[in-house]
Amino acid sequence: MAYKDPENTILLETTKGDVVIELYPDLAPGHVERIKELAREGAYDGVVFHRVIDGFMAQTGDVKFGKQGGSSFNPGRAGMGGSDKPDLKAEFSNANHGRGACSMARSQSPNSANSQFFICFDDAAFLNRQYTVWGQVIEGMDNVDKIKRGEPVQDPDSIVSMRVAADAE
Repeated sequence: MAYKDPENTILLETTKGDVVIELYPDLAPGHVERIKELAREGAYDGVVFHRVIDGFMAQTGDVKFGKQGGSSFNPGRAGMGGSDKPDLKAEFSNANHGRGACSMARSQSPNSANSQFFICFDDAAFLNRQYTVWGQVIEGMDNVDKIKRGEPVQDPDSIVSMRVAADAE
C-alpha cells in the first residue's frame, strides 16, 4: 500500500483488525516523535486496550503494566504506567477530538503524557485544547469500533503490532 508520507504513517495491527493512522508532526512534533520511537522499539506490541468507553474512546499504550508477556504485566494496574522515557511537554492545539482522532492520555498534569494514547469513537470536542492530538485514523476505524468495551476491560483486546509504515517492507 502506498501512503502519502510513510515516515508519518502508523500501521496498527489489533486483535480486531488493521488500523492506519496518519501522524501530525506539524501539530505535535514531540508526541509524534515519541509514538514513532516506541513503535520502532516494539514497545506497543502486546499492549492491551485497558479502558474502552462506548461512544467515547479506546485507550491503550501502557507499555509498563499493559504489555502482555512483559515483565511488569499486571491487568489490575494497566493504565497506571508508561515508558521509561521522560514525560512529554503538552502540545495542545485547536485540532478537534472527532471520530478517529488519536490523542495522548495524561494525568491531571498537562505535561504528564508519556506512552498511553486513545482513539476517539465519536466527537469529544470537550477534550480540545486539553489533550494533545497527534494523529487521525485514515483506514480501519471499523476495526477500532469492534474493540471490547470496559473500565477495566475483562479479557481485553490488544495491539498485535505497531509499526511506522516507512519501516514495513
